[in-house]
Parts: sequence; structure tokens; C-alpha cells
Amino acid sequence: MARVTRPWRVTRLGRDGSTRVRADVLAGEEPLEIRVAGRSFTVTMRTPGHDFELVAGFLVSEGVVTGREQIRSMDYRSGIAAGGERDYNVVDVRLAEGVPLPDTTMERHVYTSSSCGVCGTASIEAVRKTSPYAVSRDSLTVPLEVLLGLPERLRSEQQVFDRTGGVHAAGLLVGDELVCVREDVGRHNAVDKVVGWALLEGRLPLAGSVLQVSGRASFELVQKAAMAGIPVLSAVSAPSALAVELGDELGVTVIGFNRGETLNVYSHPDRVVP
Repeated sequence: MARVTRPWRVTRLGRDGSTRVRADVLAGEEPLEIRVAGRSFTVTMRTPGHDFELVAGFLVSEGVVTGREQIRSMDYRSGIAAGGERDYNVVDVRLAEGVPLPDTTMERHVYTSSSCGVCGTASIEAVRKTSPYAVSRDSLTVPLEVLLGLPERLRSEQQVFDRTGGVHAAGLLVGDELVCVREDVGRHNAVDKVVGWALLEGRLPLAGSVLQVSGRASFELVQKAAMAGIPVLSAVSAPSALAVELGDELGVTVIGFNRGETLNVYSHPDRVVP
């Protein structure tokens, strides 16, 4: 069965010539094949755990579904040569009647690594998705102090990071509550798990919410936020130029270098209240 963490023995060397063998804990990273109606859609490298949320969020990000009722079922499928045992690295999704299957041009023909959420997209046109939600019309305003406190609040919830030091995190703020925090070796996977949680809880679109991430703000993360109806994306590191341009175009407030004392607002700064 896929595991969130794995124990490992390491040799620790010091500048002073010291050598110490000790136990360590590593973050799990295994492939997850996502099938839709029995047909392979993509393979992504992820930290096992909350797999159904990851799949649901990925389908939202790809524009395949927008509501929980559009997914009839999700299930781990038996491996071909596994003697009837379940393969926890394969999830098959069955869409509800009337929901169109993904276009073949959307299929990821190579695997998606843990560092890339758009790798393997079949065409340049397939990278850009159209959000079903008018994020630019979201009237949310957030006090600066609330935003500055988010990185520390997110960090305090990172249980897998505490054990391994090797995963990213994404957290969803609604009102004053951090309602969902997910971790993964991939930044985009952590966000997909949060969005998938919201889908399965019937909470899309995520109007009036803030998405805090532990890494940088990339094009793919801004797009995922827009596809879920999230108006504010805050990151502890830098955004890319394309991420800022996309945020400006779609109406997403993109925040970078949020380190608890200061932050930079790159698009739609009117949502941040000093």
C-alpha cells in the first residue's frame, strides 16, 4: 500500500569529522495514474494520501468537472498482475451521465512530475483553461494583518513537513478559519487536494477565500485558483511574470514574498486592506 512517509537509515557527516548513523523519515513520492471511464488521463507523482481529493481537484483544474454531482464514483482499481489486490496508485473516475468525457487533446501523454502541474499537456492551447467563475467580480477584502499571519498559521499545520522537511503545503482561509490544509511533494498537488476537498464538500466556487501556499506563485497555481473561484493567492516566495499577468487578466490578487512582516501585492491590490 502507498505510504505518506518512509523510514530510512542515513549517515550524517560533520565538518569536524564526526560520523553518525541514524534513522530518518522521508516524504513518500509515488506515481498516481488517473483514469477517466477506464481510460488513462494522466500519471502524476504525488505523496500518497487524500488521493480522491487530489483527483477531484485535478479534474476541476482541467475543466472536466465543476460540481460534486458530476462525479459518479472514484475507486482504486485492481492491478493487472496484482493477483486481485487493489492498486492504490491507480484511481478510476466515473463521471455522471451526461457529463462529457475529457477531450483526447487534454490527455497528458507523459507523466506529470512533482514539480510541474502542466508538464505533459498535449498542446499549448490545452495549457490555458477558462474558469467558469467570474473571479474579477469577487468583492472580498482581507486585512493586511490576516494575510501576514497566514504563513505561520499554515506552517503550524504541516504535520508531514515536521517529520520529513520535504513537502509543500496549501491552506484555504474562509473568513477567519483555515478550513483545509493539505501537504504534498508537489506544490500543484497540494493545491489540487485543497480544491478537491472543496469540490467533494460541495463548496465550489470558493468565493471570498484566500489560498496560501508554501512555495512560489506560478502560472499553474494562479490558474488553479481561478478555476476554483478563489480570488486571492498568497505565496511565501516569488511569483513568475506569467503568473502575475494571468492574475491581472483573470482578476486574481497575486501576493508574493509573504514572510510575516511584509508582502508584495502584484495584481488587484484593492483587496488588501492596510
